[in-house]
Amino acid sequence: MAPSAGPAGERMVVGPGEGRITVEGPVGVVEKVHGRRTNGVISIVEHPIAPGALVPPHTHADFDEWSYVLEGLVGARVGDQEFTAEPGSYILKPRRIMHAFWNAGPAPARIIDIITPAGFEDFFADVGEMLRTDSFQPARMTALRARHGTTADLAWVPELEARYGVKSTG
Repeated sequence: MAPSAGPAGERMVVGPGEGRITVEGPVGVVEKVHGRRTNGVISIVEHPIAPGALVPPHTHADFDEWSYVLEGLVGARVGDQEFTAEPGSYILKPRRIMHAFWNAGPAPARIIDIITPAGFEDFFADVGEMLRTDSFQPARMTALRARHGTTADLAWVPELEARYGVKSTG
């Protein structure tokens, strides 16, 4: 059977190991499905998370993230709830609720984020470009967050780092 193509000849499958790497580092981003392929309904990214890596607390004004743990142990704090999720678990990170997540185990972890509506995948691409071009500066990051409706609040960071032995990537 011949491969099936979608609109404009786009492949209708994203295989293992496929996707566009937009951020490399302790918490990477692999864009699996850009929102333009879903008419802006959802986007899908994969996050490989190195042991000890913490994504600092933040909120999204307009995006919900639904994380599925593929491998490893992922710790998370969403609002006042804190937990560790194992493979097969879902972590719900609703818009306007402060959340942070980290690799809670000794081995690499990996999650899939389904983002609704689509659009936040462009934030990751912008961050990746700043990192690749060595133009990462706090003021530029603040402006980028504002443009994508995201705020950071590092108040939880010292406590999370001390309690879990993790290090903030922000």
